[in-house]
Amino acid sequence: MLRVRTLFLSDVHLGVRECQAERLARLLAACRADYLYLLGDIVDLQAMHRRVCWTAAQNAVLHLLLEQARAGVRVTFVPGNHDAPLRAYDGGSFGQVRVRREAVHHGADGARYLLLHGDQFDDLTRYHRWVAWAGDLGYRCLNRGSHALSALRQALGREDHWSLAAAVKRRLPGAVNFVRDFELSAARHGAALGYEGVVCGHIHVPALKDLEGVRYRNCGDWVDSASALIEWQDGRMELHFAPPLAAARRRRARLRAVAG
Repeated sequence: MLRVRTLFLSDVHLGVRECQAERLARLLAACRADYLYLLGDIVDLQAMHRRVCWTAAQNAVLHLLLEQARAGVRVTFVPGNHDAPLRAYDGGSFGQVRVRREAVHHGADGARYLLLHGDQFDDLTRYHRWVAWAGDLGYRCLNRGSHALSALRQALGREDHWSLAAAVKRRLPGAVNFVRDFELSAARHGAALGYEGVVCGHIHVPALKDLEGVRYRNCGDWVDSASALIEWQDGRMELHFAPPLAAARRRRARLRAVAG
């Protein structure tokens, strides 16, 4: 059992085929935290208006999240733009899960972090809805391509997930500039409000960096990167990337062979 002080998750996108729910379920089953923050787009209500894909692994993720809340983990949910209707419940709770439009986390080292989803720093989402819609369509197409390529790679014995969308974000100049502007906007917003750090999601680009004196942390997502942000008991933060399922299966097979 991995014991951590805080676990930050965002952009799980339960309800869509591309959600890497099995990898997240393995993390949740193996990790216990004092604090658990869900920073938006946990359930993709927006995509589910078009089509619902709800698997046993996604059901397991939801069950594990609620189970941790019942077990005493302090769970806070900050809705994002894909589960925006739940922002109407700001200040309320679903069972033991608190709902907040924004939250504040006090790190073990004394630093204060502003927690939010981050879509307010995305001008396309806020002001250019048709461009955002086209971008979302393109992103879904890239994810479908990733799904097919990952299946082929797995058949060839390679790691079982490779993200075409993440590769485009790293190489396309417009995408690189968008990510940079988003990160700076988030850091400057936190600084203006007097926080030492900002933790967010939204852009599916995990990051752990200092920007203009502000600690910028992005959890990443569970569509492309399968990443989470972890705070250890001394206040150190690091990104955790879930191992590919193929690698996890090989490791279990080796352990069974040794035990047998």
